[in-house]
Amino acid sequence: MKDVIVIGGGPVGLVAAIHAARRGLSVTVLEPRGAPIDKACGEGIMPHGVRELDAIGVRPPGMPIHGIVYADERRSVRAPMRSGPGLGVRRTALHLALTEAARGAGVETLAAASSGVAIHEGRVEVSLGRTGELLRSRYVVAADGLHSPTRRGLGVDRPVGLRHKRFGLVTHARTSEVPTDVEVHWARDCELYVTPVSEDVVGLAVLSEARAPLSAKLPEFPSVLARVDRGSVQDRVLGAGPFRQRSARRVVGGRVLLVGDAAGYVDALTGEGLSLGFAQARLAIDSLVSGRVQGYETAWRRTVREPTALTGGVLLASRWGPVRSGIVPAAVALPTVFEAIVNRLAGAPAHPSAR
Repeated sequence: MKDVIVIGGGPVGLVAAIHAARRGLSVTVLEPRGAPIDKACGEGIMPHGVRELDAIGVRPPGMPIHGIVYADERRSVRAPMRSGPGLGVRRTALHLALTEAARGAGVETLAAASSGVAIHEGRVEVSLGRTGELLRSRYVVAADGLHSPTRRGLGVDRPVGLRHKRFGLVTHARTSEVPTDVEVHWARDCELYVTPVSEDVVGLAVLSEARAPLSAKLPEFPSVLARVDRGSVQDRVLGAGPFRQRSARRVVGGRVLLVGDAAGYVDALTGEGLSLGFAQARLAIDSLVSGRVQGYETAWRRTVREPTALTGGVLLASRWGPVRSGIVPAAVALPTVFEAIVNRLAGAPAHPSAR
């Protein structure tokens, strides 16, 4: 019987597995897809997320992010990151780096999916795929994403009453003008995120309530399109959403811990997903090692409290046209406030332990 089974071998699941292995726990990751795994992602990691990667000795190739820019077609404002640079990195490069680190830490990976989790006294049983083969472990860390089958299967998924569903579409383009910041360009009903991921490539991510194709949304940002090589905008587009997800709790039966998007999610608006997920992965393993498993719930709430409030506030404001159109002008008029908010998110404290 293993100490830990991690369901989901994406970045957050692999970070959890690396922490577990380096703390002396036996760990198996269940992931049916081969590396590298690509998915819709803003591909920007905040400074506190970079510090989480540094703590496990992982630094994938990418581009430093020195600030956040809010812009529309008439004006812009920049907030420098005071706690150090973030990192723009292709999702595939991040996954390969974490896969190699997990292998080096002695993490076992099985090319299989979980088809169910059953909690028993002193153990958890995980059913594999269509065969129903059982694996047993003392604990399970569920890192199986936004629409987590584990969360649903355990009965802790909660309805969110979505009147305003938000979705994301992501592609890449070449440019000779790679920014040193993440740029957030605001249009009437969507935002475009421009993230540097290499010396001549940027990620283009559109967030919107409208489920329109990316080709219908990009023309709303002529100033961005003027800077990229039109012929290099990739045909391959990845999508994600709806973003808002809720879980009744993060610790189920004292044996299953939910981390990352599986634990609940608000929106991709502030680009905090990976960074918060890395911190949660560390805190989850801390709680297992310390024997204070229920403490993870409190630690999780601490990590998300402020980002959730800030994200929710901006998201709420962005839903009404007159207020939405004033977001960039307000940031321009109050640059110190904008900078304070950005740096509050960028330097979000990573709580040292789950108590």
